[in-house]
Amino acid sequence: MCGRFSLTTELHKLEERFFLENAKNLEYQISYNIAPGQPILAIVQGEFKNRAGYLHWGLVPSFAKDKKIGYKMINARAETLHEKVSFRKLLERKRCIIPADGFYEWKKQNGEKKPIRFTQTNEQPFAFAGLWDRWVTKDEEMVSCTLVTTRPNKLVEGVHDRMPVILKEEHEKIWLSRQELTRSEISDMLQPFEADHMQAYEVSAVVNSPRNNGPECIESL
Repeated sequence: MCGRFSLTTELHKLEERFFLENAKNLEYQISYNIAPGQPILAIVQGEFKNRAGYLHWGLVPSFAKDKKIGYKMINARAETLHEKVSFRKLLERKRCIIPADGFYEWKKQNGEKKPIRFTQTNEQPFAFAGLWDRWVTKDEEMVSCTLVTTRPNKLVEGVHDRMPVILKEEHEKIWLSRQELTRSEISDMLQPFEADHMQAYEVSAVVNSPRNNGPECIESL
């Protein structure tokens, strides 16, 4: 499961890193503590480059009768995407990436849960694999997304039994393309990110509450 992450990278760096064509139109804000139910920055393939916008974190499928289902669908397991009706169709044309520069998991130790932040060793932004959908009623419209998770790598497994899929840079363009991908192609991309390229450190318990959203959330203890 991935239930909290950060995006503290300046917009001009995201524009360059993810080839954004509409960065100047974004009402972008740095966030140290992003939680489910919040609007999160997501990227899809645009006409010439890529386009970014804010989507609700917690997938509400187009056929859902109640948008509250989104609270149960913040993540999608890579191993069962083709089996779940909520995700199977989205794999064809509604793939997205969610930029981040760190994510949190909680380690159980001596009866306490200690928050651990994971980043790349180069501390650069990266891309979670995601899926999105549009839910419309006569009174309301919501565009939402979910983060794809996979088994943990060697670094994460000591803290949690799942981790978000961090796409390799060479896979980002393929994931964003609107072409239909084979099961084999999808499986190859949705693998645990290399542990050698990641680092982890304990952070303050202030990150436990989504109400806290300052630099202290990412500072090492």
